[in-house]
Amino acid sequence: VQLQAYGGGLVQAGGSLRLSCAASGRIFDSSVMGWFRQAPGKEREFVAAIRWSSGTTYYADSVKDRFTISRDNADDTVYLQMNSLKPGDTAVYYCAAEWILRSREYDPHEYHYWGQGTQVTVSS
Repeated sequence: VQLQAYGGGLVQAGGSLRLSCAASGRIFDSSVMGWFRQAPGKEREFVAAIRWSSGTTYYADSVKDRFTISRDNADDTVYLQMNSLKPGDTAVYYCAAEWILRSREYDPHEYHYWGQGTQVTVSS
């Protein structure tokens, strides 16, 4: 499967962006889809994840109540709605997928499939 992430851009602090990640192959019911981000000089960090079958969501504390992850089962697409953006949210955002993931949804090492990344820049 290939993941294609898009929707990044430049936005002012307080603004919103919506990222999309389209999967070229089938996403299995047991799958978990996640969003991670990496700022220059920093490690890749967890942002949000969603279980494909149940829709259960997970969020990093830093984005809780500002970001919303969702999925479209019909189009095999996962979204990340980002509101109230802050300069600290500036990073390259990556989507990721793993077919069987029972725990540690926040750990990037648990995911085998990755999209190419999309840049999000928030100006102050």
